[in-house]
Amino acid sequence: MVADDLCTALGRNGIKSEVFGMENYDVADLGTQKLVIVVSSTYGEGDLPQTALPFFDALNEVRPDLSSMRFAAFGLGDSTYETYNRGIARLVAAFTDLGATQVGETGHHDADSGLDASEVAVSWVDDLFAAAVTA
Repeated sequence: MVADDLCTALGRNGIKSEVFGMENYDVADLGTQKLVIVVSSTYGEGDLPQTALPFFDALNEVRPDLSSMRFAAFGLGDSTYETYNRGIARLVAAFTDLGATQVGETGHHDADSGLDASEVAVSWVDDLFAAAVTA
């Protein structure tokens, strides 16, 4: 849902984007992308959600060259857990290890804040792209 709302927000700013579930995305295609926004929650003891595990495992097995790709990252978590947003941190580390360049700071939503995850994410992406335009 957050990814869909980010896609809508980008569209309002004239940026064409598509949403893919990690479980349906071939990591071999990542190297052909110019910019990727990755969104993930953290599950259990700092793990990725079940739907993201095959994607993460494939990143480590296929090891695509991501040196020409830029990415932004947004994590969903709950700061009452010691493993707050560790899932997105694992994906950021994997992307950068494969040569990708991160754009901006990783955005975070804290479920304990009571704020709406989509509103936080849209504000983050609006700020991220506003900064890129003025840079």
